[in-house]
Amino acid sequence: MLISTSDLNSILNDPNVIIVDTRSFKEYSEGHIPNSVNLDLFAFHWIDTTKEGIENFNSQTQSILSFLGVTPEKKVIFYDAVSGMLAARGVWMLLYFSHQNVSMLDGGITKWKKENLSLETKPNGFKPSKFTGKINPDIISGFEYIRDNLNNVKIIDARSIGEYTGSVIRAAQSGHIPNSINIDWNENIEKDGTFKTNSELSKLYDFPKDTEIITYCHGAYRAANSYLALKKLGFDKVRVYLGSWGEWGNKPELPVEK
Repeated sequence: MLISTSDLNSILNDPNVIIVDTRSFKEYSEGHIPNSVNLDLFAFHWIDTTKEGIENFNSQTQSILSFLGVTPEKKVIFYDAVSGMLAARGVWMLLYFSHQNVSMLDGGITKWKKENLSLETKPNGFKPSKFTGKINPDIISGFEYIRDNLNNVKIIDARSIGEYTGSVIRAAQSGHIPNSINIDWNENIEKDGTFKTNSELSKLYDFPKDTEIITYCHGAYRAANSYLALKKLGFDKVRVYLGSWGEWGNKPELPVEK
């Protein structure tokens, strides 16, 4: 699920490759990877994981991926400033729709620029398609699944320590989901912006490989990065809690710990 700068540089003009810059349009317009299109993934937030909420997420995401021009034969590569949360969210979204031919640029545009690879400033247009995809329910979680399995799954809180302990308040309730453990998503990333090696990541996620794990943060962006770290390590049973604390922390009937 990771692609190196040199590998991406070798396929820039491949018509079956879609390169997606997930940063803001301002950052994109100041210089981007040639032929990349801009899709600021931070503009889309879904924090309703009721049955209706998930159905809305499915249909809206399908529309976004159609707009992007995804078809079965396309290889889709998302990039960010580093191996960050926005690109990770893009990768997870496509995996959720069973599109396996998807990668994140390891090190993002920071590494690309450091290697003096080519940039352009002209915007590139979308070539829309009719994206369908097959939903994979095994990599998503709603609040009910977590509530009913609090003692049966490993829950990883990818937020900052302040959000986890409750000293930083971003919802009606502060704190964390009971039994969750805090592994800040920043711990997944080297100082140069690339993903850490598997041996380093294994020290963070020191669980049996058959452990069922759910990752969450505030809006399921940081959680998507932790999802990729876990998949990189070979964990099979990993879900992202789509609603994350933006939903859980605003439902007073759900339990919290501080």
